[in-house]
Formats: sequence, C-alpha cells, structure tokens
Amino acid sequence: MADKGNDPWAMWQTMLGEMEKSFNTFAGQAVSSPEFSKAMNQAGGASAGAQKQMSEVMEKYLGGLNMPSRAQMVDMAVRLQSIEAQLAEIKSLLLQSGAAAGAQRAGQPGSPRPPRTKQPPGEQK
Repeated sequence: MADKGNDPWAMWQTMLGEMEKSFNTFAGQAVSSPEFSKAMNQAGGASAGAQKQMSEVMEKYLGGLNMPSRAQMVDMAVRLQSIEAQLAEIKSLLLQSGAAAGAQRAGQPGSPRPPRTKQPPGEQK
C-alpha cells in the first residue's frame, strides 16, 4: 500500500479540500459586502426591465401578425373556464328539472286527451 505522504490521490483530495475552503471564505466575504448587494440589486432591476421590454416587443410583434399574446390567451382560457362552469350548471339544472318532470308524469295516470269525434270507417252509426 502506498504511503500517505506519497499517495497522489490523497494529495489531490487535500489540495481540492484546501481550494474549496479558500473559495468558500472568499465567496462569503464577497457576498456579505454592500457592494455585492448593490450590484446584484442593479442586475436584478436590469433583468426585470429587459424582460418587461421584451414582453412589450413580443406583444406588438404578435399583434402585427394578428396573433394573440400570452396575456390574451390566459384571459381567453379564464373566460372559457367560466363559460364551461356555467354550462355544467345549466346541464345539471336541466337534468334535475327533467327528472322532476318525469317523476310527475309517472305519478299521473295519463294526460287528458281531446275527445275523438271521427269514427273509423265501417263503424258509423
């Protein structure tokens, strides 16, 4: 077995461990500085502004192609869900009223019919 002092794998692990500790110390100091916070805040603001601008450009582009934007599609989906919910409610009400009418007809012996005035041929008086 190789000696710990001459083992290349052990030296590699030790070197990586030291590099990791050094990097963690450096990163911890950099992140805790107010300059880093300010830079990250500015980067976030710039990113949000660019995203908003890109959204506006895409909306104009899609409008020029006579296509709906994402916001318009989301609005349409919400309206469609509302319509589907209303249709489901109407369907359930119709089924309930149909069942009630069927039960009411079953309870009656028969609906009144108009008197028959015409006699079949051959049975005339």
